[in-house]
Amino acid sequence: MKRTGKQSTEPDSIYQKRFNEREEELRWLYMELYDNESMYTELCGNMYEFYRSRKASLKARDLKKCEDQGWFKQSGMLGMMMYVDNFADNLKGMEKKLDYLKKCHVNYIHLMPLLDTTEGKSDGGYAVSDFRKVQESLGTMEDLEELTGSCHKQDMNVCLDFVMNHTSEDHEWARRARNGEGEYMDRYFFFDNDRIPSEYEKTVPQVFPTTAPGNFTYLPENGHYVMTTFYPYQWDLNYRNPVVFNEMMYNFLFLANQGIDIFRIDAVPYIWKELGTSCRNLPQVHTIIRMMRMIGEIVCPGVLLLGEVVMEPEKVVPYFGTLEKPECHMLYNVTTMATIWNSVATRDTRLLKKQMDILSGLPKQYVFLNYLRCHDDIGWGLDYDTLKWWGMEEIPHKRYINDFFTGKFPGSFSRGELYNEDPVTQDARFCGTTASMCGIEKALEEQDKVMEERGIQLDLMLHAYMFTLSGIPILYSGDEIGQLNDYSYKLDAKKADDSRYVHRGKFSWDLEKLTLSPDTVQGKLFDGLSRLEMVRRSEQVFDASADTYTLETGDQGILCLVREKQGEKLIGLFNFSEDDKTAVLNQEGIYRDLITNTVMSVGEVKLEGYDYLWLKRIG
Repeated sequence: MKRTGKQSTEPDSIYQKRFNEREEELRWLYMELYDNESMYTELCGNMYEFYRSRKASLKARDLKKCEDQGWFKQSGMLGMMMYVDNFADNLKGMEKKLDYLKKCHVNYIHLMPLLDTTEGKSDGGYAVSDFRKVQESLGTMEDLEELTGSCHKQDMNVCLDFVMNHTSEDHEWARRARNGEGEYMDRYFFFDNDRIPSEYEKTVPQVFPTTAPGNFTYLPENGHYVMTTFYPYQWDLNYRNPVVFNEMMYNFLFLANQGIDIFRIDAVPYIWKELGTSCRNLPQVHTIIRMMRMIGEIVCPGVLLLGEVVMEPEKVVPYFGTLEKPECHMLYNVTTMATIWNSVATRDTRLLKKQMDILSGLPKQYVFLNYLRCHDDIGWGLDYDTLKWWGMEEIPHKRYINDFFTGKFPGSFSRGELYNEDPVTQDARFCGTTASMCGIEKALEEQDKVMEERGIQLDLMLHAYMFTLSGIPILYSGDEIGQLNDYSYKLDAKKADDSRYVHRGKFSWDLEKLTLSPDTVQGKLFDGLSRLEMVRRSEQVFDASADTYTLETGDQGILCLVREKQGEKLIGLFNFSEDDKTAVLNQEGIYRDLITNTVMSVGEVKLEGYDYLWLKRIG
């Protein structure tokens, strides 16, 4: 391993110990994938250089987290995601808003993509033109480092997207590839005719069949096709080339040295391509993520990997790796998010209960991030085999859900817009804020106080359910103040074709001021969420190590989720219907609701429409 002539010191011996513990497997995996000794040697040398340049404060943070490797599994974790410009204008402004985030009990801040992009061709920041430069409108890399330092002093962790699958067409590599430099063309998938691209198209699904059909883009200026799985200006990287892997790992370590604690690895399943396959979830993807995990454990062991795997559960769970050879530390609970909203539209929790039973059987070491919505659309990736067994066909069911949430279905209270609607398959995804989906937008438009209260209750019930799940709950900035859909994006030519911007509106600090008034929508939501958050962090039964299971309730509109740890027991009841209902549990003992302090038995429990209870056994 490259030492650059420097004598070993105590910190170097710590690094050497980490390296020695992992080097045999790391070498084996690297050589299996690339069979390139010189590139492996270069990787190891640069890993050490990144360790040497890592600030003492970050190394100390690494050691502290290594002492408590389950630090991110505690019930006190709460995340919030936001676009820097929407929330605080720029990185300097973010520092000034940390007190507000502390007020929200947030200790995990996900900064949406902020690295350099080309205006008008950024896909919300996911087309990176320089992995070591911040968008000029947001600040500088020094500003980012200062922000992470300030967050660390407040005991906050910072998450940043790491876009591994592709670069912008304006990235230096792409520009040089476009100019015909072979070394850089080899970092992408270039073809001088359409024969092989046509073969790929036979087996590779389209991500955006409406707005970006196909998986290749023709470049008339150099007569080549380049693979572009997502948008034409996002060029897929070729991880068959060890230079690509090494350089992307250096970008990862560079950003880790700016103080990033958690990396959200974008589009994980797509990063390895193989002709004749779907180019999804291939074995080599797991090899790459396993190596990335080990590289992090050697250089910056306090840093976590969060995998974005937007697929059905059986394809998501493998990205945790195994207990002996772990990959991602955390994964998004995508399917549960979609099924929660399905339960709202159908008033039927059976599918959600089935998923909870599956999740309850997974090892407790697996940590999911739970959320009601994010920056992206909601895709209806439900368990259609089970739904069909219950008499619900996929296409009509998707049509019903989309009609319900766009407000087209008679009696619907939701508001929102479709994204990537495909007239051929009749498939579409949905966009909208939590408050608008819960009916608050419609209620305010119609000045209907009864509907408004019902929308607030549904909003809080869904958050209470999310907080009951094992893992880390994540709020989308603005949901804590009931922010509604923002239709002004249609007036911006650069955003008008992307309906996802309807729920990416600028954070309203005017609405935030209304949280001080208990009679406002904002005050009721903010206070309700604060109560839930404080209870959750104070009760050990919410830790990831708790046992969880469901109970039958006698009514498919009510879901019951039980959590137990060290003799403590909590029963969570959630009414996904607007009607008053009764849950028949036939459980013994006396329980106290942690929200209202009401004491009751739980043989039969009455719940009002969209009601929820956190019942802790006290006798």
